[in-house]
Formats: sequence, structure tokens, C-alpha cells
Amino acid sequence: MPELLEEIPDLTGHRRRTLAVLSAGQVLSGISFGATVSLGAVLAATISGDDALSGLATAAITLGTATFSMPLAAMAGRRGRGPALASGMAVALIGVGLVIGAVAVRSFPMLLIGFALVGAGQSANLQARFAATDLATDASRGRDLSLVVWSTTLGAVLGPNLVGPGETLGQLVGMPDLTGPYLFTIVGQLAGTALYWFGLRPDPLLLAQRIAIRDAVTGTSVERADRPVAARYAMLAVVGAHTVMVSVMAMTPIHLLHHGATLTIVGLTISLHIAGMYALSPVFGLLADRWGRLRTIALGYTTLAASAAVIALGASDPRWVTVALILLGLGWSAATVSGAALLTEASAPSLRVRRQGRNDAAMSLLGAIGAIAAGGALGWFGFAGLALCTLPLIVAVVVLAPLGRR
Repeated sequence: MPELLEEIPDLTGHRRRTLAVLSAGQVLSGISFGATVSLGAVLAATISGDDALSGLATAAITLGTATFSMPLAAMAGRRGRGPALASGMAVALIGVGLVIGAVAVRSFPMLLIGFALVGAGQSANLQARFAATDLATDASRGRDLSLVVWSTTLGAVLGPNLVGPGETLGQLVGMPDLTGPYLFTIVGQLAGTALYWFGLRPDPLLLAQRIAIRDAVTGTSVERADRPVAARYAMLAVVGAHTVMVSVMAMTPIHLLHHGATLTIVGLTISLHIAGMYALSPVFGLLADRWGRLRTIALGYTTLAASAAVIALGASDPRWVTVALILLGLGWSAATVSGAALLTEASAPSLRVRRQGRNDAAMSLLGAIGAIAAGGALGWFGFAGLALCTLPLIVAVVVLAPLGRR
């Protein structure tokens, strides 16, 4: 097989170029998704006429993310990360069009279908962080992954703050009420699709597979033992943090609006929450590499518990809700960055991409269930009660931490 023995490109340079492309794509995705998540619950409540159904917008997005995660992972395994990421962004663009159309014709089912397709873009966002690890070493895996996560900060913080200007622009061009911000989403999705399709060449995953086959042929490969128990715990840590985060975040806009907050305040709160999710991810990546994956996961879950406590004590004050949402984002970041790094290194190369897709599907599915349940919990127990409902899951993940060493 002489084609396997061809000269491999400079890995250091190509790794840096791959990280740059993935990071730029995450900026564009952040702009797109930030505007989407800010208005999702509001649009669902407005179109349905029932606040209890507001969580279905986030639920639809996360269900869509779960649905597309495994197919996009399978596509990545066959054709590479570039085509998979670009396809996810393209499907999400179709979803945005359906959301705008649904608002125009006041169709709640159509709105949910559109948000479900938007979930394909979120699935691509999640897969991008794993793409950063394709060419990484054990010493740099957490850092590389976290740098791509961090790059989402700019777009994610900017996106929700484009709600006001976007609505003004939308009114000028005759778009339905509350859909103007999706003009920025469309531009971001188009640019991200093109960037992933043309920018990830040679493809990092295909290159990593080529290196692995070459090393096996030449007898220079070092076999990595599979650690299925640790991999399952890593999935639990990531899925648990995401479920807690989505459940609380999905209901925050409705809660704030009921307490007299304006759309600008809602957008600012979500922006700060998303900043918490991404801005310090390089710090958590370095901690995961140097301090340990499990310790960083524990730090993340401690922060999630602190977020729930702040909400329980200050749910009626938008300022304390904002503080709690920042802590919620920080806890999510620490747990998911370190959990994703643990999942990658605990999985044999032949199982890695499949488990990554399974992880993304599980976190999205459980996030969707959490968002659906959060709507009812908000009505039954209030926002403070909703936050306290997340504590049993937080405690369970911390107690099961020794499994991550196996």
C-alpha cells in the first residue's frame, strides 16, 4: 500500500491551521446560534399563546442536535470533518428559513420543525471541538479543544446583542416581528458553511486516520488501551452538565420577562451566560491537561451547584439571576471541556468518532428532555424550584467520579 507511505504534511503547521479554521467557524456559528437561542423561547410562547410551551423551542433545537449528531459523526468518519461540519451548517440554514416562515404564518408545528433543523448547526458546533483533537497530543488535547470552544465567545456574546439592531433592520425590510435578528444568523450560517467546506483541507480526521494506518503498516504505532468505564463516566459528566445548563437557561428569558425585564436585558443576560460558557474555556483546558480531567470536572460541578444556590436565594432579582447564569456557564465549560478530553483519550482510535457522536446525541437528547421538563417545573415550582431540581443530578455525577479513573 504505497499510498499510505506517502509523505505526511507538517503536522505542527497543519494543526495550527486547522485550529484557526475551526475557531473562525465557531465565531460565525456563535453569532448565528446566539441570536437563535435568545428569541427561541419568546417566539414559542408568542406563537403558541402558552408560556408553558416556551421550553419547546430549546427542546426542538436540542432534539435536532441529537438527531443529527450520529449521522454527522458517521459522515465525518467516511468523508472527513469538513463535509460533516459544512453539511450541519447548511441544514441549519434551511431551519432558519422555516422559523421565519413559521412566524409569518403563525404555525407552531412549523416553528418547531425549523428549530429542530437549526439543531444540525449546533451538532456541527459540538463536533468542531472534537475535530480540534484529531491531530492533538495527550499534552495538548484539553488546550486545543478549549481554544476552539473559547473562539465561540466573540460570536456568542455578539449574537444576542444583535437582537435589537436585527429587529430594527428586519422591520425595514418587512420581516415578521421578532425575526429580524435572523438576518445575522443567515449570514453567519452561509459564511460558516463555506469556511468548513473549503478551509479544512487536508481534512484533520482523514489525515489522522492516514497517519494511524501508516504507523500500523510500518510497525511504529503505539496501541492505546480502550477504557470503556472511564469513557462512559466522561459521557455522564458532559451530558449531566449540559442537561443542567439547558434546563435552567431555557427558562431564563421567560422568567426575566415576567419580572419586568426588557428584551435588551434578556439579551445581555444570555450574552453574559454564553460568555461564561466559552470565555474561560482555555483556562479549563489547561487545568484539564495539568491538574487532571476529574478534578476539573469536579470544579465544574461545584460551580453548577453554586449557580443553583444563587438562583434559589435571588430568583426575583434580575441581577442575581445574571450572576447565576454566569456561574452556570462557567460550570458547564469546566465540565464539558474536561469531560470531552477524558472521553477522547479513554477511547481507542477505532471507537473514538463513534463515541463522540454518541456523546453529542446523548447530551442533546437529555438537554431536550430537560428543557421540556423545565417548562412544567417553572410553572409548578417557580424559577428557584427549577434550579433546585438540578441538584440530585449534580450530586450523582460527583459521587460517581471514581469511575473516571478506571
